[in-house]
Amino acid sequence: MGLLLLGAIVGVVVLAGSVTIMHKTSDSEFCVSCHSMQRPLAEYQGSIHFQNPAGIRAECADCHVPPQPVDYMLTKMGALKDVVGEISGKIDSEEKYNAHKLTMAESVWKTMKANDSATCRSCHSFDAMDVLAQRPEARKAHPVAIREGQTCIDCHRGVAHILPDMSASNASGATQLLTAAAHTPAQATRLYAVATQPFRLAPDSDQPDGTLFPSSEITVLQRDGEQLQARLNGWQQQDVPGAIYAAPGKRIMSAVLADSAAEKVSVLSTQTDSETGQQWNQVSLTFWLPKKILIEDQQKIWQYAAGLMSANCTGCHGLTALNHFTANQWIGVMKGMAPRTSLDEEQLRLLTQYAQKHASDMANTEESEK
Repeated sequence: MGLLLLGAIVGVVVLAGSVTIMHKTSDSEFCVSCHSMQRPLAEYQGSIHFQNPAGIRAECADCHVPPQPVDYMLTKMGALKDVVGEISGKIDSEEKYNAHKLTMAESVWKTMKANDSATCRSCHSFDAMDVLAQRPEARKAHPVAIREGQTCIDCHRGVAHILPDMSASNASGATQLLTAAAHTPAQATRLYAVATQPFRLAPDSDQPDGTLFPSSEITVLQRDGEQLQARLNGWQQQDVPGAIYAAPGKRIMSAVLADSAAEKVSVLSTQTDSETGQQWNQVSLTFWLPKKILIEDQQKIWQYAAGLMSANCTGCHGLTALNHFTANQWIGVMKGMAPRTSLDEEQLRLLTQYAQKHASDMANTEESEK
């Protein structure tokens, strides 16, 4: 009996001690006590999760330690690597911190994506939201998120810490697209450009006759080694022969044309825009271009573009619903936001195409493409 009693006492002491240690090591004061945590601390202190009109503060553990018992224990054990990192000085300078910031952020985002943003949902719940009382963008975005099964981290990556430089991540997605394009089936006839690409009217021409824009759809007519002949269908505004657009009245650029290409454009039909009175011609152009930048599955392009938007456009606000603007309005929005991101010119062009082709006035077009 004495041994049982002693065992019970030891067990209670061990359990109480473990709980106390777990609790103390989840305290924000403990989390930021390491020298290397001063930079993320400063970012956190400048966020709405630290100070806000409601006076509700999310502590470190509220965001980084999930409440479920198994996930809780796994997270605490996984945190041992942070102790090793602190001892080894892995991020003990601003240069080292910035060099590893993207990797650290992507690790957290991956975890939160996998557990359906469990830590966010411990405070925020779709069921408890008064959506009508939210700001206009949130009123539009949250019903979409609920309907499509999105999770918090899809749209809110920059709410507590400044986003890292996304250049490397952005480039990685582009490389994956090109790799997928290299495996496009030879028999595929309906393809989409994954990047901006000059084209030629003749396969052996030295000078380009125009430029095809990313996401533009082409139809394959014939193949010759690494080149293929393609037909691009689109729209031209009357008396503006230097560009082909994806839809009438929408400034969604499919291709820009040199004079040599403009002369070869075939007019298929004509219609007048009821809102502007402008005349638009449905047109077709045939040209040659490399097969290496063409892909059969357009959704892979959209997945990459959606990743660009999520990674680069959540530092100042949540994601804006694509149907919040018209196709033409998105041009100005993208130009205004671009300086605040890590997007290069090519990535911005693709992201603009993505937003425009899913804009509020492109719903019918998108449905017909599907």
